[in-house]
Amino acid sequence: MTTKNEVLLEGLVLAEPEWSHENHGTQFYRVTLQVPRLSGQVDVLPLLAPGALAAQTAPGRLLRVRGQLRSFNNRSGVGSRLVLTVYAQEFQPGLDEACNQITLAGALCKPPVFRRTPLGRSICDLMLAVPRRYGRADYLPVIAWGQLAVKASRLQVGDPLALEGRVQSRTYYKNLDSGETEERVAYEVSVMRLLDGAELEETETAAAVKGPSA
Repeated sequence: MTTKNEVLLEGLVLAEPEWSHENHGTQFYRVTLQVPRLSGQVDVLPLLAPGALAAQTAPGRLLRVRGQLRSFNNRSGVGSRLVLTVYAQEFQPGLDEACNQITLAGALCKPPVFRRTPLGRSICDLMLAVPRRYGRADYLPVIAWGQLAVKASRLQVGDPLALEGRVQSRTYYKNLDSGETEERVAYEVSVMRLLDGAELEETETAAAVKGPSA
């Protein structure tokens, strides 16, 4: 099975990096990036960066980020059981060209959930497993709309799935046991295009031609 997990973002750093944790002697920091959409809305996305990269950030700085979308189990008991973050592998100065692109290839690990909005628009929720090294995998929520949703709804668990899309943030409200309502933020991948094997190879070829600093 072909696997792929590549993210390219450009946006504005919103705050100073915050320490997250240490792993094998490397300090990791959380960075918040604001990425505008063509519609005028913005996605506020969490990044996880090693200290050497985090030192390159500052509030108000325009940043171009290459990395991968990662999932982690949330052990705090607050919020979603699955925490998503963009693991930053490279920072560059922004080009003043808003960018939010992700290419994923993996396998469907849950049955698709197809439904329609109150206005009749088709929508399909998917969970994509993308293997990474050492036998681990990232479990990434994916959402498809319209005809893409109809096509995706025919998939079965274990089927390969490759796509291009964007990483987006979404605010929702959680009803707590106390009777209060809490505002939370969820992250997911919105599908722009489903890819077949040949198209996935084309994206790999294009990336190789552009090189790491494109």
